[in-house]
Amino acid sequence: MEFRLPTTATAPFCPSEVQGSIEVSPRAPFWKKFWQFAGPGLLVSIGYMDPGNWATDIEAGSRYGYSLLFVVVLSSLAAIALQCLSMRLGIVTQRDLAALSRERYSRPVALGQWVLAELSIIACDLAEVLGGALAFHLLLGCSLMVGVALTAFDTLIVLGLKGKNFRSLEAIMAGLIATIGLGYVIQLALVKPHWPAVFAGAVPSWHAISSVEPLYLAIGILGATVMPHNLYLHSSIVQTRAVKRDPASLKQAIGLSRLDTIASLLIALLINAAILILAAAAFHANGHTQVTDIEQAYRLLAPIVGTGAAAVLFAITLLASGQSSTFTGTVAGQVIMEGFLQMKIPCYQRRLITRVLALIPALAGVALLGNGAVGKLLVASQVVLSLQLPFALWPLIRMTNDRALMGEFVNRLPTRLLAWFLFVVISAANLWLVWQTFSGN
Repeated sequence: MEFRLPTTATAPFCPSEVQGSIEVSPRAPFWKKFWQFAGPGLLVSIGYMDPGNWATDIEAGSRYGYSLLFVVVLSSLAAIALQCLSMRLGIVTQRDLAALSRERYSRPVALGQWVLAELSIIACDLAEVLGGALAFHLLLGCSLMVGVALTAFDTLIVLGLKGKNFRSLEAIMAGLIATIGLGYVIQLALVKPHWPAVFAGAVPSWHAISSVEPLYLAIGILGATVMPHNLYLHSSIVQTRAVKRDPASLKQAIGLSRLDTIASLLIALLINAAILILAAAAFHANGHTQVTDIEQAYRLLAPIVGTGAAAVLFAITLLASGQSSTFTGTVAGQVIMEGFLQMKIPCYQRRLITRVLALIPALAGVALLGNGAVGKLLVASQVVLSLQLPFALWPLIRMTNDRALMGEFVNRLPTRLLAWFLFVVISAANLWLVWQTFSGN
């Protein structure tokens, strides 16, 4: 029996209410069709540039220069492959990963998946709270405790989006991503990286990770890259496009959505690479090889680069990163709750519940550990995400391999082999990262 709470003007956050809401012109020229399908990939890409990724990229650049840049590249390519599976599942079945999991697994298993998915949302929101709080601390000079409290007010921003259509949300996300990207373009122009070394670092090298410390950091980058809630999110928001159900239309929709996914996640790749390149050029090249947290990076940027503008831009991009991730976390939370529980609540209530659950560990950590809490809690949030990831990957790969469900759009043999290879590598890397974290190594 379906249980629904009363809803009031939840669009654009309730996926079922915007399904098929964006018209697609079948006879439009290619560029116009692509424009109509562009958007879901941008929302997903934000999860790959949230504050949780910053710490590993900054430490990698500071300690090892450009040599671990290839890890960022390969991790992002793996994310593209998995997000394309999620996108295809949603377009072909017209159901998201959470709803399909509820239908195909027993109730206890589905409820367990729901709990883990909710934990991943809270862990991501914790990273966003910490990133936003640190940005307020750096820009306004307030204490971290006050910065954490200020992040609670983003619920008002979510309320302000009530009644907007899904395309408006995509446009806002595009604006925030443009802010982050422009900020890093200016910062890289100020620090002047050695570009031949940058391109050399993008080439895979076993020698770069042949010892324990860089290997651990490389696995940390991989573990922080693929976000489990993004797999649920993507399979839902691609359904906002009104696509005919004949094979030719579905094939075209998958192709255009694939281009959107690849282009959007390449932007996320460039931004994550820019963080590492910035750290390598500003810190490693100047002998600062132990910069391991975001605030330390901010404090060192101005004296090294010779202008305070670089540090201010760094803080602004951090704030934009946290705020953009807030919106996608809200949508992902709605997808997970509606898919697993068939339950809807107004978007501001969903945002408020998630933010309160993230504020509790953030406030407690800052109160007990002071400014040192940010780095430790960011690591903890990535560990939680690492533990949850296999439970989202397994059903995704199994479902897209199921011919009865996917029909002619089932995974081909090369895609199956690649998907299971990524599952094994990412799951093993995450488990090793979690074991190293809890063993104190």
